[in-house]
Amino acid sequence: MKAKLIFFVLFCLAFAGCRSFECLNATDGPWPFPVPEAPFYGDSTQWYRHDRAGQVDIFYIVSTETGDYKRGRHKYHHADTYADSTRLPILGEMQGVDGLLSGNMNFYSPYYRQCSLETFTKDKYVDGRLPVAICDVKNAFLFYLQKINRDRPFILAGFSQGAMIMLELMKEMNDATYRRMVAAYAIGVSIPEETLARCPRIVAAQGAADQGVTVCYNSVRDAGCALWDKSAIAINPVNWRTDTTSALLVTEPTPKLPVMEQQKDTMVVHLDVESGLLFVEGYSATDYVLPLIGREGNYHSREIWLYREALRDNMALRAAEFLKGR
Repeated sequence: MKAKLIFFVLFCLAFAGCRSFECLNATDGPWPFPVPEAPFYGDSTQWYRHDRAGQVDIFYIVSTETGDYKRGRHKYHHADTYADSTRLPILGEMQGVDGLLSGNMNFYSPYYRQCSLETFTKDKYVDGRLPVAICDVKNAFLFYLQKINRDRPFILAGFSQGAMIMLELMKEMNDATYRRMVAAYAIGVSIPEETLARCPRIVAAQGAADQGVTVCYNSVRDAGCALWDKSAIAINPVNWRTDTTSALLVTEPTPKLPVMEQQKDTMVVHLDVESGLLFVEGYSATDYVLPLIGREGNYHSREIWLYREALRDNMALRAAEFLKGR
């Protein structure tokens, strides 16, 4: 019986026609670790929603806001979407990204049993634990399409862990859904060539206004600071070019202080075509390094903050161009 259940879960994760993905709760196998109760997306508490009566939606998948935690004798590696202790940091990201990027668009973001930060210290942890998070977001996206979206165009966006999961959604996206996708923003991940070969929905953005494309970038001081392998898709989110042309970025360096209390950095940003990395010169902040997996000179935690104005304007531009063509 257990072997059949394992096969069923793996089959649903791999088969593009599977309509729903039944996630496991804390009492079910075959996970070799305890997991919290699966979120039910018919419950409004499992969503952050900001309806603005907009013509276009943003469906956003949050990054990693959870650490390992203990309950009794068990250690958990996934967020509990019903517990404030893990919900509140996730809510903070949802609210922050909504305020920075949405403009007049509707914003929908599901709570999900995201993997802990400790998960990303070893590949074997990621391989074993990420399917729980993927399963939740697949269920959430299906619910969104069926009950919330109402056939509106949408922007798909994810940051870090959220971007990894977003790419899994795109691998299974059907034609009708893809035709409504304005663009996808895979922020802070690497997209290898083999992923492109398996997923025709992932098309590299070539400029500021093309449709149905994927935007991807990773910001570093130099190549030695990279967290990820070479990416087959990369674009400069300041000038929206895919060549080495430099762009000037002037903005406050940190989200941890009020902007009125900061001096703006003047940065030069250019794309290294060979590695797919975005090189940033002139960044002054020292409070950006992630615990456990971060390194000095890698600006992963600032991938939305630094480019917030460019991202917001670009999402609005792509949405406007999409609506013109309907």
